[in-house]
Amino acid sequence: LNISFATAGTGGFGVTNAGIASYSNYLQTVIAVFMMLFGINFSVYILILAKKFKQAFRIQELWVYFGIIVLSTALIAFNIRSLYPSAYDAVHQSFFYVSSIITTTGFGLTDVNNWPEFSKTVIMIITFIGAMAGSTGGGFKVSRVILLFKETRKEFSLLIHPRNVKTVKMDGKTIDHNVMRSTSIFLVLYIGIFALSWLVLSLDQTDFVTSFTAVAANINNTGPGLGMVGPVGNYSEFS
Repeated sequence: LNISFATAGTGGFGVTNAGIASYSNYLQTVIAVFMMLFGINFSVYILILAKKFKQAFRIQELWVYFGIIVLSTALIAFNIRSLYPSAYDAVHQSFFYVSSIITTTGFGLTDVNNWPEFSKTVIMIITFIGAMAGSTGGGFKVSRVILLFKETRKEFSLLIHPRNVKTVKMDGKTIDHNVMRSTSIFLVLYIGIFALSWLVLSLDQTDFVTSFTAVAANINNTGPGLGMVGPVGNYSEFS
Protein backbone atom coordinates (compact mmCIF):
# COMPACT_ATOMS: atom_id res chain seq x y z
CA LEU A 1 0.00 0.00 0.00
CA ASN A 2 2.84 2.38 0.87
CA ILE A 3 4.65 1.67 -2.39
CA SER A 4 1.42 2.23 -4.33
CA PHE A 5 0.87 5.66 -2.79
CA ALA A 6 4.57 6.55 -3.11
CA THR A 7 4.39 5.66 -6.80
CA ALA A 8 1.09 7.45 -7.47
CA GLY A 9 2.23 10.59 -5.67
CA THR A 10 5.77 10.28 -7.13
CA GLY A 11 7.00 10.60 -3.56
CA GLY A 12 9.36 7.63 -3.59
CA PHE A 13 9.18 6.63 0.09
CA GLY A 14 10.06 2.96 0.69
CA VAL A 15 9.49 0.63 3.66
CA THR A 16 12.50 -1.72 3.39
CA ASN A 17 16.23 -1.09 3.76
CA ALA A 18 16.89 -2.39 0.25
CA GLY A 19 14.08 -0.27 -1.21
CA ILE A 20 12.53 -1.44 -4.48
CA ALA A 21 15.53 -3.74 -5.06
CA SER A 22 14.01 -6.14 -2.51
CA TYR A 23 11.07 -6.86 -4.84
CA SER A 24 10.90 -9.09 -7.92
CA ASN A 25 11.68 -7.89 -11.44
CA TYR A 26 7.98 -8.14 -12.27
CA LEU A 27 6.97 -5.76 -9.47
CA GLN A 28 9.84 -3.43 -10.33
CA THR A 29 8.60 -3.24 -13.92
CA VAL A 30 5.03 -2.57 -12.76
CA ILE A 31 6.26 0.23 -10.50
CA ALA A 32 8.36 1.69 -13.34
CA VAL A 33 5.39 1.71 -15.72
CA PHE A 34 3.10 3.38 -13.19
CA MET A 35 5.75 5.96 -12.29
CA MET A 36 5.84 6.86 -15.97
CA LEU A 37 2.04 7.01 -16.17
CA PHE A 38 1.77 9.28 -13.12
CA GLY A 39 4.20 11.67 -14.80
CA ILE A 40 1.54 12.37 -17.45
CA ASN A 41 -0.70 15.44 -17.35
CA PHE A 42 -3.99 14.44 -15.71
CA SER A 43 -5.90 16.35 -18.39
CA VAL A 44 -4.85 13.55 -20.77
CA TYR A 45 -6.66 11.02 -18.60
CA ILE A 46 -9.70 13.28 -18.36
CA LEU A 47 -9.85 13.49 -22.15
CA ILE A 48 -9.51 9.70 -22.41
CA LEU A 49 -12.31 9.17 -19.88
CA ALA A 50 -14.43 11.58 -21.93
CA LYS A 51 -13.62 9.40 -24.97
CA LYS A 52 -11.84 12.29 -26.68
CA PHE A 53 -9.00 10.03 -27.76
CA LYS A 54 -7.84 12.07 -30.76
CA GLN A 55 -7.61 15.21 -28.67
CA ALA A 56 -5.77 13.39 -25.90
CA PHE A 57 -3.17 11.77 -28.14
CA ARG A 58 -2.65 14.96 -30.14
CA ILE A 59 -1.03 16.67 -27.16
CA GLN A 60 2.55 17.36 -28.19
CA GLU A 61 3.93 17.33 -24.65
CA LEU A 62 2.79 13.72 -24.23
CA TRP A 63 4.81 12.47 -27.20
CA VAL A 64 7.86 14.52 -26.27
CA TYR A 65 7.63 13.06 -22.75
CA PHE A 66 7.46 9.50 -24.09
CA GLY A 67 10.23 10.28 -26.56
CA ILE A 68 12.55 11.48 -23.81
CA ILE A 69 11.89 8.32 -21.80
CA VAL A 70 12.47 5.98 -24.75
CA LEU A 71 15.61 7.80 -25.92
CA SER A 72 17.08 8.07 -22.41
CA THR A 73 16.35 4.41 -21.68
CA ALA A 74 17.98 3.30 -24.94
CA LEU A 75 21.07 5.47 -24.47
CA ILE A 76 21.66 4.38 -20.88
CA ALA A 77 20.91 0.70 -21.58
CA PHE A 78 23.44 0.68 -24.42
CA ASN A 79 26.00 2.46 -22.24
CA ILE A 80 25.65 0.13 -19.22
CA ARG A 81 25.22 -3.12 -21.19
CA SER A 82 28.68 -4.40 -20.20
CA LEU A 83 27.83 -4.04 -16.49
CA TYR A 84 24.95 -6.53 -16.61
CA PRO A 85 24.71 -10.20 -17.65
CA SER A 86 22.04 -9.60 -20.31
CA ALA A 87 20.55 -6.85 -22.45
CA TYR A 88 17.25 -7.36 -20.61
CA ASP A 89 18.86 -6.51 -17.27
CA ALA A 90 20.44 -3.38 -18.74
CA VAL A 91 17.12 -2.21 -20.22
CA HIS A 92 15.28 -3.09 -17.00
CA GLN A 93 17.66 -1.06 -14.84
CA SER A 94 17.71 1.80 -17.32
CA PHE A 95 13.93 2.04 -17.77
CA PHE A 96 13.27 1.87 -14.05
CA TYR A 97 15.75 4.60 -13.21
CA VAL A 98 14.68 6.86 -16.09
CA SER A 99 11.02 6.54 -15.01
CA SER A 100 11.99 7.21 -11.41
CA ILE A 101 14.08 10.30 -12.14
CA ILE A 102 12.02 12.01 -14.87
CA THR A 103 8.89 11.74 -12.68
CA THR A 104 10.94 12.83 -9.63
CA THR A 105 9.79 9.76 -7.68
CA GLY A 106 13.31 8.93 -6.53
CA PHE A 107 13.12 5.14 -6.24
CA GLY A 108 16.37 3.30 -6.97
CA LEU A 109 17.50 -0.25 -7.70
CA THR A 110 21.27 0.09 -7.77
CA ASP A 111 24.10 2.50 -7.07
CA VAL A 112 24.26 4.55 -10.26
CA ASN A 113 27.57 6.03 -9.09
CA ASN A 114 29.06 2.86 -10.62
CA TRP A 115 27.55 3.65 -14.01
CA PRO A 116 29.59 5.34 -16.79
CA GLU A 117 29.75 9.14 -16.87
CA PHE A 118 27.58 9.28 -20.00
CA SER A 119 24.70 7.52 -18.23
CA LYS A 120 25.01 9.80 -15.22
CA THR A 121 24.94 12.83 -17.51
CA VAL A 122 21.71 11.62 -19.15
CA ILE A 123 20.24 11.12 -15.67
CA MET A 124 21.09 14.69 -14.70
CA ILE A 125 19.54 16.07 -17.89
CA ILE A 126 16.21 14.33 -17.27
CA THR A 127 16.40 15.39 -13.61
CA PHE A 128 16.14 18.99 -14.78
CA ILE A 129 13.50 18.29 -17.45
CA GLY A 130 11.08 16.55 -15.11
CA ALA A 131 7.58 15.28 -15.84
CA MET A 132 4.63 16.77 -17.71
CA ALA A 133 2.79 19.84 -16.44
CA GLY A 134 -0.35 18.94 -14.53
CA SER A 135 1.11 15.70 -13.18
CA THR A 136 2.32 14.75 -9.70
CA GLY A 137 5.93 14.93 -10.91
CA GLY A 138 8.33 17.81 -10.37
CA GLY A 139 11.17 19.32 -12.37
CA PHE A 140 11.18 22.16 -14.88
CA LYS A 141 8.36 20.42 -16.82
CA VAL A 142 8.37 19.11 -20.38
CA SER A 143 5.92 21.78 -21.57
CA ARG A 144 8.29 24.59 -20.54
CA VAL A 145 11.19 22.87 -22.29
CA ILE A 146 9.12 22.65 -25.49
CA LEU A 147 8.08 26.31 -25.29
CA LEU A 148 11.64 27.51 -24.70
CA PHE A 149 12.91 25.36 -27.57
CA LYS A 150 10.29 26.79 -29.92
CA GLU A 151 10.96 30.34 -28.77
CA THR A 152 14.71 29.86 -29.31
CA ARG A 153 14.10 28.43 -32.78
CA LYS A 154 11.85 31.40 -33.59
CA GLU A 155 14.50 33.92 -32.50
CA PHE A 156 17.20 32.21 -34.58
CA SER A 157 14.84 32.24 -37.57
CA LEU A 158 14.25 35.96 -37.10
CA LEU A 159 17.99 36.58 -37.10
CA ILE A 160 18.16 35.07 -40.58
CA HIS A 161 14.83 36.45 -41.82
CA PRO A 162 14.13 39.59 -39.73
CA ARG A 163 11.09 40.60 -41.81
CA ASN A 164 9.23 37.36 -41.15
CA VAL A 165 6.35 37.33 -38.68
CA LYS A 166 6.50 34.17 -36.60
CA THR A 167 4.51 32.94 -33.63
CA VAL A 168 5.06 30.10 -31.21
CA LYS A 169 2.39 27.41 -31.47
CA MET A 170 1.66 24.35 -29.36
CA ASP A 171 -1.05 21.80 -30.10
CA GLY A 172 -2.25 24.04 -32.94
CA LYS A 173 -2.78 27.05 -30.67
CA THR A 174 -0.76 30.27 -30.72
CA ILE A 175 1.01 30.81 -27.41
CA ASP A 176 0.34 34.21 -25.89
CA HIS A 177 3.33 36.52 -25.40
CA ASN A 178 2.61 36.74 -21.66
CA VAL A 179 2.91 32.96 -21.36
CA MET A 180 6.32 33.02 -23.05
CA ARG A 181 7.35 35.92 -20.86
CA SER A 182 6.36 34.12 -17.65
CA THR A 183 8.17 30.97 -18.84
CA SER A 184 11.35 32.97 -19.47
CA ILE A 185 11.09 34.66 -16.07
CA PHE A 186 10.59 31.27 -14.43
CA LEU A 187 13.75 29.98 -16.15
CA VAL A 188 15.81 32.96 -14.95
CA LEU A 189 14.57 32.54 -11.37
CA TYR A 190 15.11 28.78 -11.58
CA ILE A 191 18.74 29.20 -12.68
CA GLY A 192 19.32 31.98 -10.14
CA ILE A 193 18.01 29.97 -7.19
CA PHE A 194 19.95 26.91 -8.35
CA ALA A 195 23.22 28.87 -8.64
CA LEU A 196 22.76 30.54 -5.24
CA SER A 197 21.88 27.25 -3.54
CA TRP A 198 24.87 25.54 -5.13
CA LEU A 199 27.16 28.36 -3.98
CA VAL A 200 25.90 28.12 -0.40
CA LEU A 201 26.17 24.32 -0.35
CA SER A 202 29.74 24.45 -1.66
CA LEU A 203 30.74 26.17 1.60
CA ASP A 204 30.24 22.78 3.29
CA GLN A 205 33.38 21.49 1.54
CA THR A 206 31.56 18.76 -0.37
CA ASP A 207 32.81 17.53 -3.74
CA PHE A 208 31.56 19.06 -7.00
CA VAL A 209 29.33 16.14 -8.05
CA THR A 210 27.69 15.78 -4.65
CA SER A 211 26.93 19.48 -4.18
CA PHE A 212 25.72 20.00 -7.76
CA THR A 213 23.46 16.96 -7.85
CA ALA A 214 22.19 17.53 -4.31
CA VAL A 215 20.92 20.98 -5.31
CA ALA A 216 19.52 19.58 -8.58
CA ALA A 217 17.73 16.78 -6.72
CA ASN A 218 16.19 19.17 -4.21
CA ILE A 219 15.17 21.98 -6.54
CA ASN A 220 13.52 19.43 -8.83
CA ASN A 221 12.11 17.41 -5.91
CA THR A 222 13.81 14.22 -7.10
CA GLY A 223 15.42 12.97 -3.90
CA PRO A 224 18.61 11.08 -4.79
CA GLY A 225 21.45 12.70 -6.69
CA LEU A 226 24.95 11.38 -7.32
CA GLY A 227 28.07 11.05 -5.23
CA MET A 228 27.37 10.96 -1.48
CA VAL A 229 23.67 11.67 -2.11
CA GLY A 230 23.20 8.84 -4.62
CA PRO A 231 20.50 6.13 -4.35
CA VAL A 232 22.47 4.22 -1.70
CA GLY A 233 23.66 7.35 0.11
CA ASN A 234 21.92 10.11 2.07
CA TYR A 235 22.21 13.73 3.11
CA SER A 236 23.64 13.04 6.59
CA GLU A 237 27.14 14.07 5.46
CA PHE A 238 26.09 17.70 5.27
CA SER A 239 26.56 19.86 8.35
